[in-house]
Amino acid sequence: MGAVKKMASGDRRSLACVDLFAGAGGFSLAAHRAGFSVKLAVERDKHACATYKHNFRRRRTILEEGDITEMSPRELARRHFDRGSICDLLLGGPPCQGFSIHRINDAGVEDPRNNLIHTYFDFVRAFEPSIFLMENVPGMLWSRHSEFLADFYARARAAHYDVRQPVVIDARDHGLPQRRKRVFILGVRKELESDSLSWPPAPTHGNDAKLLKNKNLKRWISCASVFRNLPLDDENAICMQHSKELVEAFRNTPANGGSRSDSGRVLDCHKGHDGHRDVYGRIDPRQPGPTMTTACINPSKGRFVHPTQHHGITVRQAARIQTFPDDFLFKGGLMAAGVQIGNAVPVQLGEILIKSLRPFLRKARRQRSG
Repeated sequence: MGAVKKMASGDRRSLACVDLFAGAGGFSLAAHRAGFSVKLAVERDKHACATYKHNFRRRRTILEEGDITEMSPRELARRHFDRGSICDLLLGGPPCQGFSIHRINDAGVEDPRNNLIHTYFDFVRAFEPSIFLMENVPGMLWSRHSEFLADFYARARAAHYDVRQPVVIDARDHGLPQRRKRVFILGVRKELESDSLSWPPAPTHGNDAKLLKNKNLKRWISCASVFRNLPLDDENAICMQHSKELVEAFRNTPANGGSRSDSGRVLDCHKGHDGHRDVYGRIDPRQPGPTMTTACINPSKGRFVHPTQHHGITVRQAARIQTFPDDFLFKGGLMAAGVQIGNAVPVQLGEILIKSLRPFLRKARRQRSG
């Protein structure tokens, strides 16, 4: 590992952050809200890049567009952190389809996208952040992927990072209107005094069972407000156009949580079993919303039908469940917007996690510049 970098005088005002596999910018927006300066973001998808550039055009973030595997981490570090400036926090959620829990048997083990967690760590070595925080799906913890995770930890130790055990965090446990479990892996430079770093942040919300055990928790947040007071003239107030047959099925599905089986519509793939109950199901606004996937605007892919109206949820409603503000616009059309929303780290959750690291990182700044 290279020598500890000295801090440039201009970096004293805000902590510096890098966001890899940035997508539409959920993690970046969270970092901005937590008081960080996002100096660099990397993304290859053209629609996500268009969204990122539109929403971050007034900030000083530089977006590097292209295939991250073809970029030189050390060249980017030299270009964006010159004159001895420090990278305090490196974020990122490498594409996770190979680790998805929906891959059956050993499917996904040889998926080349799994190797992107190692590409992520190439950037850790080059940028030498005080902390790195990587997000992924719970499926990465399955035994079939243990080789990738063990290799990642070995690389971290070799680069002189202490890496905490993976933690699975559910967004609804932190006051978000969504059931969304994701894995977060935190690494800290070994020379930093990290005993004072409390990770992960304690949950603040729960259901009845959790409330009985912890009187300090608040009740889970419902997603009812997502469907109220929608902005006027919103280019993201769009949803899928459905056939008359499907609209009639939605009309026959009870409001506020009704399932496909309640509509009387039976597909060939559903005959003989009662599986896939969430497909074509209505969202129950009295509960936290379902996990927003990359197909969250398509009712054939999950419980993504409006609670009372006879269509799938709009891009804006999906974005609200992911706690994006209403002035955040998604570019590229309906399907591209759904992918960007499903891939994003929920903004509010990202902000909570990053804010919890801020006191330690300020102390680390002083230690690294001493």
